[in-house]
Amino acid sequence: MNHDRGMKKWRAFASMPEQYIGLQEVINKQLEVPKPLLTEEQMEQINFTLIEALHTNKQVYLTYYKQGQCITETGFIQFVDSLRGLFIFIDEVFELKNKIRLSELTDVCLA
Repeated sequence: MNHDRGMKKWRAFASMPEQYIGLQEVINKQLEVPKPLLTEEQMEQINFTLIEALHTNKQVYLTYYKQGQCITETGFIQFVDSLRGLFIFIDEVFELKNKIRLSELTDVCLA
C-alpha cells in the first residue's frame, strides 16, 4: 500500500513563494546596469546605420537598454519613425515585430 499518495513533495524554495520572489528581485537588482550615455557622434552613427539597414534590408545587431539591462538581438529594421522616436525591428529568432524607442538604442551595427 502506498501511503504518500496524497502527500506533496517538499521543495525548499517553493514552500515560501513570497521569499523566492523577494530573492529573485534582489538578484535582478544586482544585475542592473546604468543606461549608457551616448555622444552626438554615436547617435548620428546609430541613425545612419538604421537608415542604411532599412534601405538595404541588411541584418543588424541591435543593442538596446530595457529595465536595467542591455539586450542584444539580431534581425531586420522594418520601419523608422523619427517624429515619434521609434522603430520596428523584426527579430531573427521568432520573427516577431518589436516596437523600440530610438532613445533606448545603445548600439546598432550591420551583421
